[in-house]
Amino acid sequence: MKVHASPASPYVRKVRALAVELGVPLEMVIADAAAADSSFGRINPIHRVPALELDNGEVLFDSPLICEYLDANHGGGFFPPPGPERWRVLKLQALGDGIMDAAVPRRGEVLRPEQQQSPARLAAYERSIRQVLDALERDVDGLSGVNIGTIAVACALGYLDFRFPDDAWRKGRPALEAWYDTFAQRPSMVQTAPY
Repeated sequence: MKVHASPASPYVRKVRALAVELGVPLEMVIADAAAADSSFGRINPIHRVPALELDNGEVLFDSPLICEYLDANHGGGFFPPPGPERWRVLKLQALGDGIMDAAVPRRGEVLRPEQQQSPARLAAYERSIRQVLDALERDVDGLSGVNIGTIAVACALGYLDFRFPDDAWRKGRPALEAWYDTFAQRPSMVQTAPY
């Protein structure tokens, strides 16, 4: 299987980290989905990474779908069966993805010339990130186990470190910092660090 990817994308990292946890080899194909003249839309009409190209040529896109596919077809357990534990884990995935959903466009906004940046947009992205971080700090005990939720949160925090190192997200969040510092040592996280 091939994953069409950007090596800095936290969504791609989530897929790659899960694949490492599952022992599923993925060939990474670098895709420049943001380029105006990119032909990536033929692979993924949504025009975002990641996209997982299966051995039969079918393509799956969007990290939650790809992760669930990998888990269901490769001996998983990273997505619990229906019930309270599943909803807890999926909620964590939504929180991790929520950080990504604010941090990725924030990165795009800060790359624009300063006079073209939207202070209101930047403030909204920063507020969303801060609120999710605070929620995770308040319920750090909920970050138990290794599952799609904890992987998503760790990938999101790693992206903040990678793209916004001056934000100091750890300040005032000692429990979340301690959890992340431990989780970040997992081989799946080390092997998929963004670059």
